[in-house]
Order: sequence, then structure tokens, then C-alpha cells
Amino acid sequence: MSTNTEGLSAISLFTRGRLAFRHFRWRRPFWAGLFTMIAGLPIAYFPYRNVTLGDLTIRMATTAGAGSLVIGVLLVVLGLTIWFQPHVRIFAGVATILLALVSLIVSNFGGFFMGFLFGLIGGAMSIAWMPGTQPAQAEGQDTGDREPPAATPGTGSALAGFEGAAPEGGKDPGKGKHRAE
Repeated sequence: MSTNTEGLSAISLFTRGRLAFRHFRWRRPFWAGLFTMIAGLPIAYFPYRNVTLGDLTIRMATTAGAGSLVIGVLLVVLGLTIWFQPHVRIFAGVATILLALVSLIVSNFGGFFMGFLFGLIGGAMSIAWMPGTQPAQAEGQDTGDREPPAATPGTGSALAGFEGAAPEGGKDPGKGKHRAE
């Protein structure tokens, strides 16, 4: 064991933090959670905002201001849930879409359609996200002494398991001869 560190490259704290954030982002539906949290902000904010134009003050408070606040806070909590509990992403995505739809009625057209659209996109992304798998693990092959190729986590396809599962998957070569291949 040597104490010589001349050949070792020093990794800065910033680089380690950036790589840790990248791995955090890859292993969960990061953008879905971010869009969901962004959706909650205008929905909760606009009903309590006063707009001043010169001497004229316009108050956008509605009778459902408390409902807007509850919907906005729930969307932020669902966004955090999507980040830190990715195994409940489908429930959180459905709840996000339902709250975004309810916000159209309760909260100034869903935060003037900004929160509504972010909520729909974030919920749909949360439902559609699939955790990625290593190709060697998915196929059950032994790679020997070499390392398995690195797959980008979080980019798995929901349709990957259906390859070759079609009923006409090569059982009868006589069918479909007239089709161009």
C-alpha cells in the first residue's frame, strides 16, 4: 500500500454532487415530479394574489380559495411523493391528473391553465415512466468476466416484454406469403 497520490485525479465536491444528482434523477420519474410540483404553485398562488394597476387593486380571491390552497399543496406533496417513493408513481400520477381536472372548476381555471397543463403532463409522465433494467439481467445471460453494458436507468420500455408474443409469431410460415417483407 502506497501513500503516493500523484496519479490519482481529485474529484471535486461539485462533481461528486452533480453525479449523485444525476443518479438520483435517473432512478425515478424526476421530470414528472418536477412538473407536478410546478403545477401546484400557480393553483395555490393566484387565488391569494392581489394585482395592483396604479390605484386600482384587483383581488382574484374566490369563494373556493381554501380549496385552491389544498389542491396546490396536495400537488406539491404528490410531486415529492413521485420523487421519493417511485413505486407509488401510478397512484400519484392518477391523483395528479384528477386534482388538475378539479382545479379547473375550483381554482381560477386551474391557475389560468398553467397549473392545469403542468399537472396533466406531470401525471401522464408519472404513469408512463418505467424503471430501467440492465440488459444482462433482463435476458438472464451470464456475461462472464466482462462487465454488463450499462443501460440508462429510467428508460425502460413498457412494450419490451411483448416482443415475439404475437399469436402469429412464426408458428405458420404459410400465412402472409403475399405480404412484402
